[in-house]
Order: sequence, then C-alpha cells, then structure tokens
Amino acid sequence: MRLTTKVLLGVLVIVAAVKAYVILAPKEAAKVPIAAGYGPEPRLPPPRRSLLPTVNPAQAVGWPKGAAPTPAAGLAVAQFAGGLDHPRRIYRLPNGDVLVAETNSQPPPKAAKKSFTQIVARLVMGRAGAAAASPDRITRLVDADGDGVAENRSLFLGGLRSPFGMALVGERLYVANTDAVLAFPYVPGATRIDGPGEKIADLPAGPLNRHWTKDLVASPDGTRLYVSVGSTSNVGENGPAAEVNRAAVLEIDLKTRKVRPFATGLRNPNGLAWNPESGALWAVVNERDLLGSDLVPDYMTSLRDGGFYGWPYSYFGGHVDTRVRPPRPDLVARAIRPDYALGPHTASLGLVFDTGGLFGPAFANGAFIGQHGSWNRRPHSGYKVVFVPFHDGHPAGPTRNVLSGFLNAQGQAQGRPVGVTLDRAGALLVADDVGGRIWRVTPAR
Repeated sequence: MRLTTKVLLGVLVIVAAVKAYVILAPKEAAKVPIAAGYGPEPRLPPPRRSLLPTVNPAQAVGWPKGAAPTPAAGLAVAQFAGGLDHPRRIYRLPNGDVLVAETNSQPPPKAAKKSFTQIVARLVMGRAGAAAASPDRITRLVDADGDGVAENRSLFLGGLRSPFGMALVGERLYVANTDAVLAFPYVPGATRIDGPGEKIADLPAGPLNRHWTKDLVASPDGTRLYVSVGSTSNVGENGPAAEVNRAAVLEIDLKTRKVRPFATGLRNPNGLAWNPESGALWAVVNERDLLGSDLVPDYMTSLRDGGFYGWPYSYFGGHVDTRVRPPRPDLVARAIRPDYALGPHTASLGLVFDTGGLFGPAFANGAFIGQHGSWNRRPHSGYKVVFVPFHDGHPAGPTRNVLSGFLNAQGQAQGRPVGVTLDRAGALLVADDVGGRIWRVTPAR
C-alpha cells in the first residue's frame, strides 16, 4: 500500500509540476510570417530570450478512417503501407523492396537523475506522439505487382537499438543504431537477416542522448560512411565533454574503421543525401531553441569537409548566441552560413533529391523535405512535406508545399512526416510516425 501511495503521489506531483510549467511558460507568439523564415536570406529578428520555452505541442490523435494528407495541386497521395509502429526512416533496396525503420528513442536509465525540464520534456513529447516504446526493428515492404501498395510485409531485421539510417554497400547492409553502426551480410533478394551484426564503430549515446536519431549514407564509391549525430543539449549547457563527436556529421573509413568529424557545428543534422548535380553531401539541420517563436530557422545545407556551421556559438553565420559561455569569436568568424532556411522550429528531418523523373522537369534534381513539426512555436510550423527546386546543384526558388493537412482543424496532429525516399517508379514515399503509415505521392492523373 505504501508503495502504491508513493507512486500515486509522485504522479500527482509531476502532473502538478507540468501544469505549473505550462502556466508559467511564456505566451509569446511569432511576429514574423513563417514564409519569411524560408530561403537563402531568411528574416532573423532580434532574439526573445526566456527561462522557459514556448510549449505548444500538437496533440497526436492519428488519422480518422479514410482520411489522408492533402496533396498540392497536380499531385496525388495514397497509402503505401499502414499499421506500422512509429515508422521513421525509409530505404529502398536495388530490387525495389522498401525497408522502414520502426523506431523511437530509448528510455533513460532508471538510475539516471532526471531534471524537472527533462521530465516535462518527456511528457510534452508524449503528448506529441514521440514517447512510445521503440519497436527496434526494420520491416520489409514489398509492392510485387507495382500498383503502389505494399501487399507484403515481414520482419527484416530485429534486435536493434533505436535504428535509423540504412545503407547497402555491395553485400553488406549498414544500419545506424543510436549507439553504433552495425554491418549485416546481405544477399540480393533476402527477405530476412538473422544474427547480431558486426560493430563497425561506436556512436555517441549514453544517458545524455537528447538527439537520438543517427542517419547514415555511403559515399558513391562505397569506401566511407557518413553518419549524422545531433547535440545532447540546446546550446552546449552540458559542457564540451558531453558534445565530443556530436553536433556533427562523422566520416567512417570502412577499410581502417577510423572515425573523424567531417562537418561540425550542426546542432541536429539529419536527412543526409548526395546532390545529383554537384556531388556534394547535403543535410537538413534542426536549430536551437529558447530564442522565441521566430528563431532559429532550421535549414538545409551542403557540407564541406572540415566545415564549421556555428553551433553553439552562432547561428546563420555570424549571428552570435550570447547565452554561450565562454564565447568563441574565432569560431564565429569562420562559421559557414547555411544554404537555405526551412522555417523556425519546423523539425525538418527527411531529405531526398528527385532523380526519378516521374514528377517531370519542374522537380528534376530538387529536394523533397519531411518536416516533422514544431512543439515549441506559436502558431505551429512544419507538419508538412515541402519541395525546394535546385539548379546546378544549388537551391533555385521558393519552397513549395507537397503534402499538408497533417494538422486537423483543432490543431491536433493526425500525422507527422519524417523520412522521405523515392520508390522504384520514382514516386515519393513519406514515413508518418504518428499516423503509423507510409504515404505515396505521385503526379495526379
């Protein structure tokens, strides 16, 4: 009885604390139109600092029966697969089979001391549909008859630990768990892989693992892997030791197994992809919080070997974040300005370049981006899939909506788009983790 009473009292204390947190949280709202936070020259108003962040999560409710996102004019959308458990990252094998990582963050160790902010953040993420137990598996989806619907599914790889990125190189499938890159033997046409896999490299994780997703892409010649690793803090408040090999894209030499930072100063990089025209590696990056609803825009950018992109000392080049102590004017001076802003707090996570040709010349070589959506902006931002046109390897025009309608009229999240890829026909596949589905976008007939 005493244990039950203690647990109940603990729950009541946490609930009361969360209510107080929401009441005390600032009620500020965006003053700049969201469109002004997109493009190569986003509007960057003065920061509005606060001790507590704006808390405005969209409650996850799922899709009503028969409902679907809204495609842009000239496009159509249909369900490719449903009944999935938190699908996040999608990868197409050469034979057309589609692999989907059903995954979420690992629970913090029971013995780990949790701050009030961490407890609140966990509960807020639960409301937004991001605190469920991780399925820790990769599922294989097959559209054998080519009708745009996956009629077969099976467990492809289990026993993982918050898997995310995947890359096939020759006869080895590489998977980025939250704490390590593993290699598994792959036979063309395989329907399942058994065995623990071979560890190629450890990745930063541990009890402080705030940005747990680790994306993965292989170099075109198959000799190296590139892995995205987000920070474990907002602006380095946990100290530099906690950020070693974080806020970076790491390069792994597959012959020597050596790991080195390739690009740094990237708060939470994701969606790694090679640009088909320039050959440059690109990423989408989630920026910092607690500067108001208008700051800081997430972005997409090409990555230079050895390049530094500002975090935590500055954002969008030389815009100094005065919260960071001690300051580093030397690093601010060499911070690379990102190529293209994607709106503040949009949580842009997925990136794929259109190389399939299905969508026609207006989309050729441009970028599709999955925006998971905000929890700390008023009004909400993201919750859609957008397209950025490219020319000669560079962004070349305003952002266009591809899929919207993930929020209903009450501001609740019916779905949240994450990873994007192209199927063998060139159609766009979109992982929807809250909706438990993969959507398929094609030109309208």
